[in-house]
Amino acid sequence: MSIRLYSTLSRRLEELPEPPGPIRMYVCGSTVYQRIHVGNSRPFVLAMWLRRWLRTRGYDVTLVHNITDVDDKVYEEAAKLGKGSRELAEEATRWFLQDTDDLGLGRPDVEPRASETIPEIHAFIRALIDDGLAYESQGDVYFRVARYPDYGQLSGAQPDDMVAQEPNPLKEDPRDFALWKSQKPHEDAAWDSPWGPGRPGWHIECSAMAEKHLGPEFEIHGGGLDLRFPHHENELAQSRSRGYPFARVWLHNGMLELGDEKMSKSLGNVITLRNVLDTWGREVLLLYHLSGHWRKPVDFTDAALESARTQLAGFRETLVMPAQTVGDWNALEEALADDFNTPAVLALLHAWAAGGARDELARGLDLFGIGTTFDVPAELEQLRARREEARSVKDWASADAARAEIEAAGWAVTDHPGGTAIWPRP
Repeated sequence: MSIRLYSTLSRRLEELPEPPGPIRMYVCGSTVYQRIHVGNSRPFVLAMWLRRWLRTRGYDVTLVHNITDVDDKVYEEAAKLGKGSRELAEEATRWFLQDTDDLGLGRPDVEPRASETIPEIHAFIRALIDDGLAYESQGDVYFRVARYPDYGQLSGAQPDDMVAQEPNPLKEDPRDFALWKSQKPHEDAAWDSPWGPGRPGWHIECSAMAEKHLGPEFEIHGGGLDLRFPHHENELAQSRSRGYPFARVWLHNGMLELGDEKMSKSLGNVITLRNVLDTWGREVLLLYHLSGHWRKPVDFTDAALESARTQLAGFRETLVMPAQTVGDWNALEEALADDFNTPAVLALLHAWAAGGARDELARGLDLFGIGTTFDVPAELEQLRARREEARSVKDWASADAARAEIEAAGWAVTDHPGGTAIWPRP
């Protein structure tokens, strides 16, 4: 069964090589200066899911998910808070790791930080200058967009879009973008470089981190749709202008939307991942993400989360019942092989739950990190056994009393021909 993913670069479904070959993935992570919003969780979750599934298919997968801890936004937020920029970046990195840990999907294989990649960034920039692809201007270094004729092929950006990025009179061409930025008076931290103290531009950070950990050619590059231009367009130009193939398949996930706007810190319409995890729980959030196709925008509403919670409750009830049928696992594989179609998978999970295909339901939920077993506290197990025994002798009053105590503890009760089962309400 071939695996096909829609690539932004080619505008078509690209087939991945057959296993057991390697699949190297680079996914752009968050810029760490505040607690990340729930929209930032989407590329992380999708990348972890894709890695999990590809490994079940026999691929040797390496997932690199970077942390951008050097950026204009870090300096600006630190100044507002009266903190050092490096102190804030370290604190926000800890928040990022804690919040994404609590999604329960594990960690990427490599999580490089821009601040730890400065030597590689210097080497990359020097190579671009030596090849005439970049130039220094009063302590800054810029990429010559004119030297890369294919600029714009990834995003379809028009000339006016290109001129709009980073206006600066130090440029030879308004379309050129910064590889190295000289230290500004308000910036409290800088790194030495051949061009003077400063720090890297955003785009060169990812090209350098990807090359360091995956080499000059790899299979998949992912990230939010909002990164397609200018960030990913500039990454592609930097790397391919040096003759490197860079990423073959580009995956840009749709954004989470509040009303008609994408969720964005710059727009001020954010709901933090921490808040959602604390309010709804990780499994409700994962089911919510499962409901939307990765390429499309998804509305983020309380109603959508409530629907996910109801679905989770139904799945949990099926999991504690005896299996009645066998589901078609191959149908799930086919859905994922066809552009990682998670809404089709979710429909299958519901069909399996309705038909009592408990074992396939458990296997499917487990693939996406959604729990399928529950630790029953000893006191609740005693209540379950008491209800089961009371029902067997038709002592309905005692059975109802045990049910009431179980439900008061936040658990649900399901009776079936073989006895009584209990499960935690989400």
